[in-house]
Amino acid sequence: MKPNKAVGIVGYGGYIPRYRIDAAEVNRVWKDSAMPLGRSFKAVPGPDEDTATIAIQAARNAMRMAQISPEKLRAVWFGTESKPYAVKPTSTIVADAIGALPHANAADWEFACKPGTEAMQAAIAMVGSGMAPYAMCGGADTAQARPGDILEYNTGAGGASFILGEAEESLAILEASTSYVTNTPDFFRREGQPYPSHGQRFTGKPAYFHHIRAAVGELLNETGATPESFKYAVFHQPNYQFPLKVAASLGFPKEKVEPFILTSQIGNTYSGAALLGLATALDAAAPGDKILLASYGSGAGSDAFSFTVTERIEEIRSRGVSIKSYLNRTRLIDYAVYARYRGKLRMN
Repeated sequence: MKPNKAVGIVGYGGYIPRYRIDAAEVNRVWKDSAMPLGRSFKAVPGPDEDTATIAIQAARNAMRMAQISPEKLRAVWFGTESKPYAVKPTSTIVADAIGALPHANAADWEFACKPGTEAMQAAIAMVGSGMAPYAMCGGADTAQARPGDILEYNTGAGGASFILGEAEESLAILEASTSYVTNTPDFFRREGQPYPSHGQRFTGKPAYFHHIRAAVGELLNETGATPESFKYAVFHQPNYQFPLKVAASLGFPKEKVEPFILTSQIGNTYSGAALLGLATALDAAAPGDKILLASYGSGAGSDAFSFTVTERIEEIRSRGVSIKSYLNRTRLIDYAVYARYRGKLRMN
């Protein structure tokens, strides 16, 4: 899929809470053999943070890099599966905080872990059709996990935001994108349930791996590209092993993928995972580099994108805030503080 006119990324930004909990600290409480191999941490939102505040900071960082008037944004779209309100859009809060209201389309997107890339495709289409000079998309989560469940070891918090505009102003231009979607019940949370359920054996082979391979395979067919065409490749990262395994099956070597897997430092940030990986890749990219992005959302589907970095990358990027700065800004907490911050102690 390609827009009618060339579209690219004119600014991006991320945000990761400073608090971290060590997987070994979770294991100290639950003594679970499912603890990830090696040392790993996950980001934990503070008591005054939620997906709205995370999305706002990511959006502000994207605006800082893009240096455009907020009134020129004709869409502000964010995706999450842990929004603070059951009935009230998060996107209106974000749009208001960055000064984009009232003449902007604001909407929340849903598709488990990939609403941000869904919104990205729509933002590309909106700019590419001429309906808007700029459109913002993003994803953020404060991932939920039942106490003692395997998800509690690696479900973190964070988010990223991207502003799409015309190619001439962009730091990276879209070449093409594809989507692959099926009805696969691998991961779900019913209305009123505080924590998600996962389909165990369905989460890997028929879900994550099948959908990403299909979406990326179609993208390569459409563009005529090969794994050798790309400098970097970013895959959705529910853990450390899955993106490396799916990359190898598609022919992408480890060195093109591993630097952008953030799960051992901040956990799986769900709606923010692939987008934070893309932001990290853009932080390292040079003019002419091609970057592959492949998201995954349970339920199930994958979106794949090919971007080419432009000569403007260093100039535009210098105005932003690096993802590394948030990775380096950490404060360790114990399980008791984590449980209090995440509302796991219920008094009624």
